[in-house]
Amino acid sequence: MHTWVPALLAIAAALLIAAGTVLRQRSSAASGAIAAGWWIGASIAFSGFLLQASALGLGSILLVQPLVVLAVLFALPLEAWADHRNPRRSEWAWGGALVVCVVAFLLIARPVSTDRRPDVVIMGCTVGAVVAGLIALVVVAERCSNRHHKSLLYGLASGALFGVSSLLIKAVAFRVVDAPLSVFVHFEVYLLVPVVLLAVVAQQRAFGAGDLQTSFPAMNVMEPTVAMVLGVALLGETLKVGVSATVLLAAILALSVVAVVKLAKHAAIRGDQREPVPADR
Repeated sequence: MHTWVPALLAIAAALLIAAGTVLRQRSSAASGAIAAGWWIGASIAFSGFLLQASALGLGSILLVQPLVVLAVLFALPLEAWADHRNPRRSEWAWGGALVVCVVAFLLIARPVSTDRRPDVVIMGCTVGAVVAGLIALVVVAERCSNRHHKSLLYGLASGALFGVSSLLIKAVAFRVVDAPLSVFVHFEVYLLVPVVLLAVVAQQRAFGAGDLQTSFPAMNVMEPTVAMVLGVALLGETLKVGVSATVLLAAILALSVVAVVKLAKHAAIRGDQREPVPADR
């Protein structure tokens, strides 16, 4: 399978996820209530999620996840169009930096899909431990009275859960390739559904916490980070680069994180301006 196929699917997924996220943010009240437009945004985002799943089934996590991060960039013109304004120069600058970082990472790293099947016991224990820790994080967030801390915890939990779902999607794809008729007898399918549901709930709670400047960047950084770490640790995905290239990749990843945070904060500031937070929050 040519790498451009999953790459195109990942880019299309990023575009749909961006559109769905913008609609959900704009349709959700400050209290986190779900309005009619939220369902339209959720449907669009779900279509993007399906494309992302297809991309993960065909390509490496290390290829797909950096491209899905471009959803933060795609949200920029969509929000500008919805707000009847022109994006700021700083927004375009950080958007351009993110594109350069993603392209440079893929050209230098040249990730390829692996045929290694994850060990069932190790993957189950690892994913179970991670999910249990994130559920504990959600419990702490629910009891937290500080809006800033609550937003941060929900954002971290949501992004990490979406990252775990990427690994599970890849594992399910392996099952489909190996034995399509027996895919439903394996635990990955039944673990994927609650993980995705928990991720969506945590994301919506983060939107409703009223501090998007904190939660939105946390989500967008945690998802690719967790997915790529699990892909390397459990699937054996590697980057065949030398020491100097590794240092360069580390710098590129650091800059991309800064770009994602800056773009997400721009979006979050506008979201806060559109949706004033109630006094009791």
